Amino acid sequence: RSCNPPVGNLETGRTPVTLTTCGQNSTELYCFYPDQNLLHQVSHGCGQPRCTKCNANQPDNSHLPADMTDDFFANPVSWWQSAQGVHREEIRLDFETEFYLTHVIAVFKSPRPAAMVLERSQDYGQTWRPYKYFSVNCTATFGLQDDLVEEGSMCTSRYSDAVPCTRGEVIYRALSPANKIEDPYSLEAQDLLKLTNLRLLLLKRQECPCHGSGLVEKPQRFAHYAIYDLIIRGSCFCNGHAEECELANRTGLTENTVHGKCVCRHNTAGHHCEKCAPLYNDQPWKPGDGKTGAPNECKKCRCHNHADSCHFDLSVWLASGKHSGGVCDNCKHNTEGHRCQRCKPGFYRDRGKPMSSPEVCKPCACQPVGSANATFSRSWRCHPKTGFCYCKPGVAGPNCDRCLMGYWGFGENGCRPCDCARDCDQHTGNCFNGYDNEPFFNIPIGGRIPDLVQTPTNESEEDWKWNDHEQGFSALRHPEKCVCKEKVLGSVTDFCQMKYAYVIKARILSAHDKGTHAEVVVKVKKVLKSGKVKIARSNRSIYPESWTNRGCTCPILNPGTDYLIAGQEDSRTSKLLVNMNSLVKPWKAYLGKQVSDILRTGCK
Repeated sequence: RSCNPPVGNLETGRTPVTLTTCGQNSTELYCFYPDQNLLHQVSHGCGQPRCTKCNANQPDNSHLPADMTDDFFANPVSWWQSAQGVHREEIRLDFETEFYLTHVIAVFKSPRPAAMVLERSQDYGQTWRPYKYFSVNCTATFGLQDDLVEEGSMCTSRYSDAVPCTRGEVIYRALSPANKIEDPYSLEAQDLLKLTNLRLLLLKRQECPCHGSGLVEKPQRFAHYAIYDLIIRGSCFCNGHAEECELANRTGLTENTVHGKCVCRHNTAGHHCEKCAPLYNDQPWKPGDGKTGAPNECKKCRCHNHADSCHFDLSVWLASGKHSGGVCDNCKHNTEGHRCQRCKPGFYRDRGKPMSSPEVCKPCACQPVGSANATFSRSWRCHPKTGFCYCKPGVAGPNCDRCLMGYWGFGENGCRPCDCARDCDQHTGNCFNGYDNEPFFNIPIGGRIPDLVQTPTNESEEDWKWNDHEQGFSALRHPEKCVCKEKVLGSVTDFCQMKYAYVIKARILSAHDKGTHAEVVVKVKKVLKSGKVKIARSNRSIYPESWTNRGCTCPILNPGTDYLIAGQEDSRTSKLLVNMNSLVKPWKAYLGKQVSDILRTGCK
């Protein structure tokens, strides 16, 4: 729920500032009427005035600004008094931070002013705006209607009567029937209630009516302002996210002081809980809702324990449909990305560890001689998802540490092709099995399998495409180098006679040269038929049997392309096989429907 800190006396522990104080430079004589002799009916007599001295440097005779804000229960007869003869006086209370005001009460020792203004500042005294005007005659003094006549007016005559001549009160309530606020944390409420400074301008003195009863003392000795108590009630300002406040940037404050630094809840931070905590910026910050009670908590960013803070990004928020806008800052543990969800260049994901593990990203272990420097993303040393290295021509292995089958002479320039019908010694190039003089019939036909030459296009989907800067070549781009005599979809009888163990729609993700065999990783999108080997709609490997020492496969399988694939299986090893008898066609909707119909009705 939204929270409310308690209301207290904002002036406790803080000293107001005034323009003057009686007896600042020397001892002053002043006169006043004692409380018990003052009567509302002047005709009954006012009694005799009492005169005494004021000296700001003598504790027993001083009446300093601090006397207005001391404990009025402990010191009921202490007061502040201005210098004699002043017409305009100012009482100002400066706060160290923003507070919420509820009401102000001033108890005067002298007669209440004939005109005064209560003002507040929200920018530490640079600009001021009125809360309320007080005057015996609002129209004549301020050009405003009296709120006794027009409810909600900015001026009132309610607290400007000279009687009583002492202990007359002036009261201001920030929330009155005219100022109805439904949500105390709304911008409207903040504009009314929030303040950094409060100022009471005393603009015009008025005499006690007793002065007309044949006074012998000098009139100027009554010409001063005096206030017993100035009570300012309010609370610290916390945007609905705290119930208590603590000391902020001040020392020596007394007990019962209303402190200004909020003890924030709801994953918020700042002196006024005006922002989200460092790791909780996945949604825009909002104040608590004082009308509905909704806390509007800040939401934690998904940084997988690899960041200490995040920031809110509006473009990310809008792109997500206003669900998530957090971008993690300074990802640790060799991670990167908006959510520290991928490994930095030079590292790859350890699939055996959870994403939140500090060891989730392992350094690439590429053989420096056999791995290529100019990879498809220049900063990558190995693939960030698999750890496979990018090899030089003719080089194989996850770490690029040996020659491909059919290549020899591992070195700075990679490996050279064997000048043989079959394999050769990887160190000398000498042909194996005495096939040197045989004519070379095993022409490589099909798609060249590079050692992982795809890059992710969208991190949120496991979609891959062939990169423009691939090493090696693909049949899609260089058909003259790899040509397949591909099987066509003939009659229903021909298709059924092949007795395919599986028929799937799959996207080719990556192709791996394993040295002794090839392995193609696909994403199964649709299963039209399956045999003993269970096939799920997920990533899995298929194994081309038609594979040559030049690294080509038949049929052609190009990464980034969707295919209709029908082939056999090896139930003993749970492998899906692809060979020259397999049906491999780029996926078309009509083709899928045609094969589905054959499987459903034709093959019995």
